[in-house]
Amino acid sequence: MSEQEMLDRDAPQGAPARDPEAAQRALVRVQQLLDKQRRVESLVHREQTPVEGRKPLVEQLVHRQHLTELKSILDRLHPADIAYILEALPLDDRLVVWDCVKADRDGEILMEVNDAVRETLIASMDHEELVDAVEGLEADEIAHIADDLPADVVEEIQEGLTSEERAQLRASMSYPDDSVGALMDFEMITIREDVTLEVVLRYLRRFDELPDHTDQVFVVDRHEVLKGALPLDRLLLNEPDTEVRAVLRTDLLTLSPLDEASEAAQAFERYDLVSAPVVDAGGRLVGRLTVDEVVDVIREEGEEAALGRVGLREDEDLFATVWRSATNRWLWLAVNLCTAFIASRVIGQFEATIEKVVALATLMTVVMGIAGNSGNQTMTLMIRSIALGQVTSGNSRRLILKEMAIAGLNGLVWGSVAGSIAWFIYRDSPQGWLIGLTLLLAMTLNMMVGAMVGMFVPLLLERSGRDPAIGSSVLLTFITDSMGVFIFLGLATLFFL
Repeated sequence: MSEQEMLDRDAPQGAPARDPEAAQRALVRVQQLLDKQRRVESLVHREQTPVEGRKPLVEQLVHRQHLTELKSILDRLHPADIAYILEALPLDDRLVVWDCVKADRDGEILMEVNDAVRETLIASMDHEELVDAVEGLEADEIAHIADDLPADVVEEIQEGLTSEERAQLRASMSYPDDSVGALMDFEMITIREDVTLEVVLRYLRRFDELPDHTDQVFVVDRHEVLKGALPLDRLLLNEPDTEVRAVLRTDLLTLSPLDEASEAAQAFERYDLVSAPVVDAGGRLVGRLTVDEVVDVIREEGEEAALGRVGLREDEDLFATVWRSATNRWLWLAVNLCTAFIASRVIGQFEATIEKVVALATLMTVVMGIAGNSGNQTMTLMIRSIALGQVTSGNSRRLILKEMAIAGLNGLVWGSVAGSIAWFIYRDSPQGWLIGLTLLLAMTLNMMVGAMVGMFVPLLLERSGRDPAIGSSVLLTFITDSMGVFIFLGLATLFFL
């Protein structure tokens, strides 16, 4: 079966495919089509023909054929899968694919791509295209990408909204980006507690479709104050003449618009939630948070933490220009360069010791490397625990003592292994056993230093209001390298001089 036939099979007619494997195959096929188009254009341009106008005609026909196949592939994909393809393509190819997407799907795809790629797509669109793409989105979705849109586009879109939608848009845009209010959905179903379940069922049947991730309908009074929620399973399993007040749930997790999105995500994970009501200070229902937004928060936090540990921003386009990608990495490379010079000066203070026992120069990297790895393990555990809210003032001291004990034990075990190997390598030297002992002690002490750094750096960053992951790995490497050299060569100076 050909790749095209596999794509046809995986994408039912009339419904966008939701299959990650199909999306990956589609990406490969799109890349093949774009590559084939470039090769055909190159061949046509090299071909020598006496027929005037033949080359442009052939090139145009081939280009049209490839675009037709490309559009056919994209039409069968879910917007999230198209976003995946766009993020995996260089800028020129990305814009070719973007031009092949149906105009009525532009808004959905802009919602799915990451911030850096969204900027490149928006930059390629004119005013009218942007307005047409965004005006079909919900107020909370418009708010999500409003910062990336030109101000005149946002103004025109606002003019086309109803007064209620404009109020919702302004509300969403007024909250911080990392708050529940910026993520909440205004599309929800509310009912009163004094009606029967039969009335609720008749009311729900009037909808063409329910809002996404509707697992419960919210019960409010006439002032929109939240009274509870009616889960759909209770609605379906109880007698139709039962009143809502008799079966509603009042033990709800409620969120405030100003709650941090990361804390809300932890609550969703802990209680296995699909949706949760968002209420203001007066208890009025203003929106709801759904699991799809929470998943995005968790993914973005994971990416930010992974990149932040090495000093990278999370919004870099994979195919950004060389200059932009390079400058994105300059800050922490500069910090690394400075710390490397500091480490080199530490080594310089022990030149006499190294000259006397040359073997020490070959063993320094062992002390530095294993402490850095051990410290990274501690730091990763700490950053994760802080993110989950598991580290408190009541248990931090015990955690520190535990990690120090682990580092000490590991240092003794693996320092003994490394020291034995060093003694075996330099056994013919009268100082062989002393070299092994120095390595053992230095590894143990430096691994304990790495554990201390891995514990205290995230804690200090978190308590100062900064992300514990940002640059933490760079700081750990600097300290374990410098202290490793200092401890190893300091001990050697005591033993050998």
